[in-house]
Amino acid sequence: MAIVISAAVLWLTLLFAGSSTNAQTTIGATVVLDPQDVTVIVGERSEFFVKVRGALTQAARLNFSTEHADLVEVSPTSLSIEAPSVGNYIDRSYEITLFGVTPGQFDLTAAILPTGLIDDAAAFIRVTVANSQTIIVVSSVIGWIYFAAWTVSFWPQMIINYRRQSVVGLSFDFLTLNLVGHTVYAAFNLALFWSGYIEQEYLDRNPRGLNPVLANDVAFSIHATIATLLTVAQCFIYERGEQKVSRIAWGIICIFGIVIVTAGILVGTETFHWLDFLYVLSYIKLSVTLIKYVPQAVLNFRRKSTVGWSIENVLLDFTGGMLSMLQMLLNGYNYDDWASIFGDPTKFGLGLFSVLFDILFIVQHYVLYRNAKETKPLQDESSTTTTTTGSNGGSKDSLP
Repeated sequence: MAIVISAAVLWLTLLFAGSSTNAQTTIGATVVLDPQDVTVIVGERSEFFVKVRGALTQAARLNFSTEHADLVEVSPTSLSIEAPSVGNYIDRSYEITLFGVTPGQFDLTAAILPTGLIDDAAAFIRVTVANSQTIIVVSSVIGWIYFAAWTVSFWPQMIINYRRQSVVGLSFDFLTLNLVGHTVYAAFNLALFWSGYIEQEYLDRNPRGLNPVLANDVAFSIHATIATLLTVAQCFIYERGEQKVSRIAWGIICIFGIVIVTAGILVGTETFHWLDFLYVLSYIKLSVTLIKYVPQAVLNFRRKSTVGWSIENVLLDFTGGMLSMLQMLLNGYNYDDWASIFGDPTKFGLGLFSVLFDILFIVQHYVLYRNAKETKPLQDESSTTTTTTGSNGGSKDSLP
């Protein structure tokens, strides 16, 4: 059932991924600030260009906003754009210098007078003022390290299952919830990254924003979903004792399914936009992250053993989580952006929550149950309370 729901979510969210974009015709001159993302270090200078192109019949003046003068100095603060002396077509570039004063992030906008003479929809840049270029590089390196750690973390469990020819000790509730979580996360990333229609919805709501989904987000979520599916497949092949997905886990998955179907109906009735549907998927992913580790921790406790549960997976996840939080703290200092951590603590809080569970698993493995052997049978109905080692119990043809 979880696999069916996962496949349905992917199909539903990608249904309109190929939607076409509307052609636009520009009349008159346009102004573009290039590049639209500029990073400047405190005490240093950086440049960007104002590019004016198109038909211009009279002079205009461009004035930069002084709203964030405490963060950056702009030179010059105003430009006189003269009409061409011959003809009426202009194609000019003007260099603008930024000097970093204090760290922060903001949009630098420009107003053009008289209004309506030049299309100024792209007359803005996203400015990041940082304390240190070194911290930017270190943060980037940390990002790639924790990306690699999280990516590799899926494989130790599959390897240990293969070597033991058994999945006894791995919570099926954890695995099933993980599959649902990674599938909806993949659906969110795929739709927002590849669907021009949905991306335009996002940009309409955030006119000066950037698509938050990057190529590495898509790659990670696809890999995570495939790796989890392979682990699920091992549950059909290898010894699993009397383990199965608990009624509680099925109930939670059914609730998620009802929420997804309801959101899909709201999209069909035009009450929701597709972007709202994707946000629903993201909330499900967050919910899964909050609860998925509980079944495995309970299973380890009831068995008084972590045999069958890959500690390498935990150590890699712990490494990724710690580095992710370290990166957020470094960026908070470098850009004076503590509000993104403590003002909206969701991302940081979820990372901390996962790390705390990793610490619990480490304590279970290396302290509480370090001498556990693979000889403890324990039978019950749910995967959080069920393992039987040294037997071939459980039909390989029935759902785990």
